[in-house]
Amino acid sequence: MEFDFETELSKLSREELERLAKSMMTSGVALSFHGKRSAMQIAKKVRPRQTRREPKLHVGSPEAQSKNLLIEGENLQAMVTLYKYRGQVDLIITDPPYNTGQYFRYNDRWDNDPNDPELGTIVSSEDGSRHTKWIKAMMPRLQIMKAMLKPSGVLAICIDDNELFHLGMMLDEVFGEKNRLAIINWQKTYSPKKANHVASATEYVLVYAKDQSLAKTEHLARDEAMNARFTNRDNDPKGAWRPGDLAAKDKRDRTIYAIQSPFTGKLHYPEAEHEYDQPISVPTRHWSGMTKKEFRTRLEEWGTPYVEQDIGDGRGKALILKGSSVKLNGYAPEADPVVQKAMKRAQTILSQGNSGERVLPTIVFSDDKQRNPGAGRPAIKRHLELISQGRIPWTFWADEAYEEPIEIGAASWEHKESGHSQTGLNELDAIVGKGHGFQTVKPLKLIKKIAHIWCPQNGLVLDPYAGSGTTGHAILELNSEIGSDRRFILIEQGSPENGDKYARTLTWQRLHNAITGKRPGGKKAAPLGGGFEYRLLTKTIDAKTVLTMQRDELIDVVLTSHWENHKRSAPSLIRVDEESYQYLVGLDQNGEGYFLIWDNGGPVGSLSIDTYKKVALEAKKASIEPPFHVYARYEMFQSPNVRFWKIPDKILADLGLNENDEYNNEDESA
Repeated sequence: MEFDFETELSKLSREELERLAKSMMTSGVALSFHGKRSAMQIAKKVRPRQTRREPKLHVGSPEAQSKNLLIEGENLQAMVTLYKYRGQVDLIITDPPYNTGQYFRYNDRWDNDPNDPELGTIVSSEDGSRHTKWIKAMMPRLQIMKAMLKPSGVLAICIDDNELFHLGMMLDEVFGEKNRLAIINWQKTYSPKKANHVASATEYVLVYAKDQSLAKTEHLARDEAMNARFTNRDNDPKGAWRPGDLAAKDKRDRTIYAIQSPFTGKLHYPEAEHEYDQPISVPTRHWSGMTKKEFRTRLEEWGTPYVEQDIGDGRGKALILKGSSVKLNGYAPEADPVVQKAMKRAQTILSQGNSGERVLPTIVFSDDKQRNPGAGRPAIKRHLELISQGRIPWTFWADEAYEEPIEIGAASWEHKESGHSQTGLNELDAIVGKGHGFQTVKPLKLIKKIAHIWCPQNGLVLDPYAGSGTTGHAILELNSEIGSDRRFILIEQGSPENGDKYARTLTWQRLHNAITGKRPGGKKAAPLGGGFEYRLLTKTIDAKTVLTMQRDELIDVVLTSHWENHKRSAPSLIRVDEESYQYLVGLDQNGEGYFLIWDNGGPVGSLSIDTYKKVALEAKKASIEPPFHVYARYEMFQSPNVRFWKIPDKILADLGLNENDEYNNEDESA
């Protein structure tokens, strides 16, 4: 059923009407849909869940496992459970269901209880409320995604034209229109299918910052073709260079004047090339990048002094070779002895290049159309080593060397820049074999490019719709190629209604094969290295659940939930699996030990003088120095060597629950 505005409006209270009016007055445009009130609040009703580690599905060394996560479960519940990462994610890259009538499911009971375990039914393309259902499913997830981001974090979300406009309006509402960084139009195919009207060859990536003033957009890597434009014909000690334009657009009278070439005696103006005695009547450009005094000094590097002189052209005073008889009409440079001497000096300097102690000129004169050296327009040397070693992302990813970043705005990426859908399928086939059932897969190049631009080299990437694991694979490749240390968290539920929890089959297999180099048919490829920890979301958690857990269950919860303010986004704790230790259960990245006091065959124990002695002995055996992080029910003994964590209080707090087991979900809608 489509949204009935009048019916829904009559249900609103005075306070809700005032809030709606205020939103429309301040935002200008608001997206209205049936059930919006509950959709805006639904995320606060989601309960965190117990996370069970699945050691048989871990990949890599213990240290590598602790850096990355593959979580099997519903993504809204998973993001709520990942409370320790709230406000810690650098980049979210995700590819939600496109609502094409094939994959998107919706359970009507989620409107009131998002913890309902049923997946719902496929929303067909004929369903009159399919857009409303999709929006209601996406709204709370976008809110949680925003909460997961750092203040400088960025969301890049893939979409096609089915829900492009609805998603854009939701993102404007959740993130704010001012925080929109880009609408990327990437070429998904180079051979579009036939269509009645216009064939679709592109999809989109909407990119939003949590706060655009804090977000950073990195340059793309320069390629060999770009660097080949830089040469070093004069053996400049600063290295390769290329000529750069000395003129800029717009009229500025004080910087519009003629300069006389030391190679030809001709006059040059900021406008495009023209005869020296025919200046453009309406100036459109001006000299840029240096003062007139600096311009004169650099011209004199060609061996002849310059003076400022009014030549009657209606412009500013020209920079003229000292003593030259130059004039606008009837002037012959070949008859001017000053020009002839200047030409010889300039040609000598040009032919000698870098020799002796002489400083090479920084203003150069290009060849003319007949390839006469120095006979063309003036330009400034742009040295490769002084130019940003990256290229600015922009329309079609042009490769000009800009010195300052520009706004990306609406951009189009050719398939050779971002890959295309068939490439993504080929990549998946190559690493796990055919028969996986996926029809659309994002290419690695597209995801790697987004990660390169908006995630720092030691940053954390989250993908709540992991699918086949392209995001994790892309991060592993980036780390292998450039030596970065990016981490990832992937969330995938799979299709349990079809008996296919492909988080533990396809997604897991792809990441495993990428890390180890394993390929179908016994083939091998270069391993990318790295690793990940596999976790499964189980039952909801509260104080009673924590206190009735078995030892292994409680160890899992401690290791996966623990965080401290000064190292909140640190990798997970590394589990210690040695039967000789009674209390030692984990280590952090600094080698500090974590101990769980557990009575033999009984419930969680207390920290007493006796249990502390055992902790100290186990620490000594494992070569662990204080402080010792101790989880226990009560603290009966205190020591300066111990950082005590009370069970269940610490665990509940780490999951965003307060002492009354109420979910502490801050309002992230502002």
